[in-house]
Amino acid sequence: MAGPTTAQRGAAGRADTPARPPHIGPEERRLSRRTLLILTGVAAALLTAFAIWVLYGSSWLRVERVTTTGTGVLTREEVEAVAAVPLGAPLISVDTGAMEGRLLQKLPRIDSVDVVRSWPHGIGLKVTERKPVLLAEKGGKFVEVDGTGFRFATVDRAPEGVPLLELKPGRSASLRRFGSDRLLQEAVQVAGDLPKGVAGVTEAVRVTSYDAISLRLTRDRSVTWGSSEDGPVKARVLTALMKAAPKGGHFDVSAPTAPAVSAS
Repeated sequence: MAGPTTAQRGAAGRADTPARPPHIGPEERRLSRRTLLILTGVAAALLTAFAIWVLYGSSWLRVERVTTTGTGVLTREEVEAVAAVPLGAPLISVDTGAMEGRLLQKLPRIDSVDVVRSWPHGIGLKVTERKPVLLAEKGGKFVEVDGTGFRFATVDRAPEGVPLLELKPGRSASLRRFGSDRLLQEAVQVAGDLPKGVAGVTEAVRVTSYDAISLRLTRDRSVTWGSSEDGPVKARVLTALMKAAPKGGHFDVSAPTAPAVSAS
């Protein structure tokens, strides 16, 4: 039997050869990249528009509640009234910095405040109130003074456990040299250095000059403190003296290396 002809062998060879993919020229490649970039840009724009609508236009992320923490003397209602949180507004649009500034300006009892967004619907007001370390009596009322010497509030009744400030330098050289504000700072520093056990029984801090500060304690006891220097050392010495002589009436720690105690 005769074999395949030359024409048949050629046709079979062409059938075994894989077909070549269509040729894509440089122009088609540029068009494909351009189309991909356009589609990517459109998708990004749509996502951005959707995100902006969610944050500002939708009802999903709007202010619905206010939470206030850290208040003691102030009430939650007082703080929130000054904060004036815009209920119903987009949460992202709330100006937390302006709110903090308003609270610090209008409520001087606030030492610090942190206004935070609580997603998805809340605003949190984290308040830290000032603590009085001394009270200055004025016109039958009491001015509260914090640990920095700042007079932050006037109250009708003296808070328990806060000593009175008796600033009575007269027209002394100390007053002319340091001024009443500096003497107040000295008294504040002494009050801040008092150990808890002593602070709890201190009725008044008396300042007659820069280096003549004394304490009036309960049960008709008194302490000569001297200047505000070496306050922590004096505090430790005073604590030891009061434990060693529980019936002592007068304690002198103005020279902490040579303290003294007497009956009255």
